[in-house]
Amino acid sequence: MTSVGVVLSESAAKHVANFIAKRGKGVGIRVGVRTSGCSGMAYKLEFADTSQEDDVIFEWHGVKVLVDPKSLPYLEGMELDYTKEGLNEGFKFNNPNVKDECGCGESFNV
Repeated sequence: MTSVGVVLSESAAKHVANFIAKRGKGVGIRVGVRTSGCSGMAYKLEFADTSQEDDVIFEWHGVKVLVDPKSLPYLEGMELDYTKEGLNEGFKFNNPNVKDECGCGESFNV
């Protein structure tokens, strides 16, 4: 089985690239998970100025996605998208590993 890692949609890649350009620094976006919420896990998402030695790095549409090795099993095959729906816009996590989500949508379990 070949690892696809964490996939960045074209619209998410454009959003990240624009944000990094406005900031004037950054190597990509860091995605991970942490223990939190009523379902057990929550996503971590931040812009990365540097990569860590143990990061697993994927590149989509010219943008790097950095994932720590402990988070990767929970994120393998996930697509990170950026959507605009009416007045709402933001990142959307399409994770095939999720078995259940809490009612508020802030946490999940696998």
